[in-house]
Amino acid sequence: MPSTLTPDRVARVSQLSRAITEEVGKAFIGQPTITEALMIALLARGHVLIEGYPGVAKTTLVKAFSGTLGCHFRRIQFTPDLLPSDITGTYILDMRTNTFVLREGPVFTHVLLGDEINRAPAKTQSALLEAMQEHQVTIEGETRTLAEPFIVLATQNPIEQEGTYPLPEAQVDRFLIKLKMGYPSGADEKRMLSTYDKPPIPVRPVVGPSDVLEMQALTQEVFVAEELLDYVIGLVAFTRSHARVYLGASPRAGLALIHASKAMALLRGRDFVLPDDVRNLAALVLSHRILMTPEAELEGQTGNHVVAEAVDKVGFKMPKRA
Repeated sequence: MPSTLTPDRVARVSQLSRAITEEVGKAFIGQPTITEALMIALLARGHVLIEGYPGVAKTTLVKAFSGTLGCHFRRIQFTPDLLPSDITGTYILDMRTNTFVLREGPVFTHVLLGDEINRAPAKTQSALLEAMQEHQVTIEGETRTLAEPFIVLATQNPIEQEGTYPLPEAQVDRFLIKLKMGYPSGADEKRMLSTYDKPPIPVRPVVGPSDVLEMQALTQEVFVAEELLDYVIGLVAFTRSHARVYLGASPRAGLALIHASKAMALLRGRDFVLPDDVRNLAALVLSHRILMTPEAELEGQTGNHVVAEAVDKVGFKMPKRA
């Protein structure tokens, strides 16, 4: 079957990505690379976990990004008393018909913002697992398929903050990318201070659900050389054999890195993946999936250190086009 990934379509995806980044920049003051990471997750059919202290515009970023997609958007504010049914929905009795009908929860949407996801206990957090992995939910034994496209953009405060619960390891592994948002640069913060009393600039939709689905389908056709598959396997294997790692990256992590690299290549106007795509995304995709030994944690070592070491030590060959 001939590929539908023509040069014109590649150029169009790249153009739409730039337009989305520019539109997000009207409402969110920060590095464009953050928006690119969200686009990578969207095209790779993944989800994003955004970590940062309160007040660094995590929610503003997500709302601006979702506004450019022209997709249905819902928000869940996670709290300690939030129940799983508050996410997925529940059956209620319709007094008019004397039958039980489903009241759909906020998970039935295209773009789901899980705000401060680590404010809720593990049982409630886990209610998203099936939705994130299989794009479906099971309510009272009945499975319902979610709309496409579907992406979860979750924010969380650092676990050192009071009133937070660590995300279960299985849930963390479902996030394609973990972004850490620090404080803005001096120039960006000055822009914030100079515009805070002005009405926010509305964000216009750049694409629609059908456009997103088309871009996701095109992403799957991006070429990945066999040498790059070996390179990804080498990076993942390095994390598993590291002396300071308690639990290394899973096979799902390797798949995620391939999918993300395809998306980055397409966004940058290519129909093939380069080693730099893998290397640039390794930390974003792998670091949060690595558990360090207690001794390493006491010394301040993190998954980022392991991935940086892997990128430095694991070699690769330049791919050859088929």
